Amino acid sequence: MSAEKTVQSSAEATEIRCQEKSKGGLCYEVILAEPAGNVALPKLPPTQGKNVSAEEIEEKLKAAEERRLSLEAKKMADWSAKMAKIEEASRKKDELDKEFKTHAKEVLHTKMEQYEEKREQQLSEIKEKLKTHAADIEKTRQSLEQQKVEELQKHLEDKLRNAATLRDDNIKKILDRLKEHNTDKLNEVRAACYQTEAQKTTEKTRVIENKLSTAEQNREKELQKKLENIRKHERRAELVRQNKAALAQKTDVTASSG
Repeated sequence: MSAEKTVQSSAEATEIRCQEKSKGGLCYEVILAEPAGNVALPKLPPTQGKNVSAEEIEEKLKAAEERRLSLEAKKMADWSAKMAKIEEASRKKDELDKEFKTHAKEVLHTKMEQYEEKREQQLSEIKEKLKTHAADIEKTRQSLEQQKVEELQKHLEDKLRNAATLRDDNIKKILDRLKEHNTDKLNEVRAACYQTEAQKTTEKTRVIENKLSTAEQNREKELQKKLENIRKHERRAELVRQNKAALAQKTDVTASSG
């Protein structure tokens, strides 16, 4: 910004004028002090007057109006062009956004389909692996069970064989001991064994007879209950038959009297 300053001095007051020019090309004056009343203003040099007719003034006014309208029209055209550009940019932006959304949706849909296919494939593979693993486990379990059964059977056979051997040895020892005893002792032992066996047989027979007697009594009771139920059922049937007969007789009497 440029500035020009003019200073005029007098005996009583001072007037300072400052002329500044802005960057836009406009000029304005700033009065920094009130002018003195008796200060003589500078006289402008006389200019030669020019007679301007009313027609020229009107033509100038019309030209100025046309320039103003042209300037406004240009401004409006520039504004319309800017708005059209803005609208076109907005439309293109909307189209790009729409295309981007459509493309993103298609890409997402494709990715979802691929993910679903991959997930199904992974699930199928996992199911197949689990099936194979379960088959292996079942095969291993059956093999272990078979091995365990074989080992147990072998162990039982060994135990039975050892028990048979031990029993044979014990029997042999008992026979050897019995041979050492005399005949009377042997007979006494045999008699005691026979007596013990007879007592056991008698006791078993008594128990069996008691059980048979109890079973017979229970069977008799059940038969009595069933017979009683049959009698009750027959009495009810007889009452029903009597009621039906009485009802039929009553119906016949009513019909004949009518």
